[in-house]
Amino acid sequence: MSATKTDVVVIGAGPGGYVAAIRLGQLGKKAMVIERDKPGGVCLNVGCIPSKALITAAKHYEKIAALGDMGIAVTGRSFDWTKMQSWKDGVVGKLTGGVAQLVKANGGQIVKGEAFVRRAGLVEVNTPEGKQEIETSHVVVATGSRPIDLPGLPFDGQRVIDSSRALSLAEVPRRLAVIGGGYIGLELGFMYRKLGTEVTVVEMLDQVLPGFDDDLAKAVARSLKKKGIETLLASKATGLEKIDGGVRLTVQTPDGARSVECDHVLVTVGRRPNSGGLGLEGCGVAIDAKGFVTVDEQRRTNVPGVWAIGDVAGQPMLAHKAYREAEVAAECIAGHSAAFDVRAIPAVCFTDPEVAVVGLSEREAAQQGRKVKVGKVPFGAVSRAVTNHDVEGYVKVLIDESTREILGAAAVGHEASELIAEAGLAIEMAGFAEDVALTIHAHPTLAEAIKEAAAAAIGEAIHVLNR
Repeated sequence: MSATKTDVVVIGAGPGGYVAAIRLGQLGKKAMVIERDKPGGVCLNVGCIPSKALITAAKHYEKIAALGDMGIAVTGRSFDWTKMQSWKDGVVGKLTGGVAQLVKANGGQIVKGEAFVRRAGLVEVNTPEGKQEIETSHVVVATGSRPIDLPGLPFDGQRVIDSSRALSLAEVPRRLAVIGGGYIGLELGFMYRKLGTEVTVVEMLDQVLPGFDDDLAKAVARSLKKKGIETLLASKATGLEKIDGGVRLTVQTPDGARSVECDHVLVTVGRRPNSGGLGLEGCGVAIDAKGFVTVDEQRRTNVPGVWAIGDVAGQPMLAHKAYREAEVAAECIAGHSAAFDVRAIPAVCFTDPEVAVVGLSEREAAQQGRKVKVGKVPFGAVSRAVTNHDVEGYVKVLIDESTREILGAAAVGHEASELIAEAGLAIEMAGFAEDVALTIHAHPTLAEAIKEAAAAAIGEAIHVLNR
């Protein structure tokens, strides 16, 4: 078996892997990307992109019913699930095709197969045409993660499904049970509810969106109730049995045992890194108890020539975190000075309303003993939100009480996912409340909410009362 030579082997063509290959090409390094499935990884194929496509479609469908308030009459509202799925697949195909073209245009190549690291500098690939050895100076592990199943509730792809399978069901279920009240479960729960599904959410802890500030979680909880999504908090799924046309889920709640009959059970209790079966342990690469590959600020492992990025390299498991890690690793491999030294990583929940956060939360600030001030502006005070006929939610900015440096921000409501970027930039640049408050924002826009919240934090808001 003759060996092929390349500068860098990247294992995985997801958000981390394909960005690494593109950046390496820009820096003059030839990269070979090994992907066992499709370019784009979970995010583009069965995660971020298809879910947001369906969430957007369901949101538009729901919004039609509210157009009467604007004087727009719509009759015969309906949707075609098959066509919706086809449109979603078209979005995915366009973006994944673009990934492959970009890798190729930057001098890299994507090889379909499964990779095994024999040693630092030698990777064996099992391709449809047979085994191939690749000699390389560097290996970048970007293998992502996979859903965690529950004891007694293994995924079968039919009745007990993961988030990927939930995006490609043959028909919209009449009844859906969602185990896990985090962002993935709630995003899909809201989406299906808007299309008419009866949804029940089961969450072990005492609030949805565990880890988020109480006010953000409560805003989403109110929306769940308003939309008729039953939420069982401090509850645990304890059993499952098949019945005609579906399954019966047994749930232990604070008020006793409950039975939930449904067509499908969607399990969204977290994800685990794909670090096994790659030969990393045999090469001496350090992997922690949770399966994450241990890396430094440059994304080097403890074995020279082996790097790791994305979900497999630790929390948070977010595509945009993988993007930046990929750039850092590629630049270091090419001999440049770079480090993953970000001050804050934004997180977004595409629920209804959307929730977006960056930097310190109020809960984290309290735990650290930080003295802070919070500026909070409801969308009802933002002109553009009123004209959008969507005033639910607010924006808040958290600043250090003495220095006025911006420490964190959060938004809940329409387009929260877009608004959080400005706050992230302010934190990354060590900006102060005045930097945002004195920046002229276009009017009327939703972004004015960030400016007003920063001003409110220092008692200088104009369109809300200062407290």
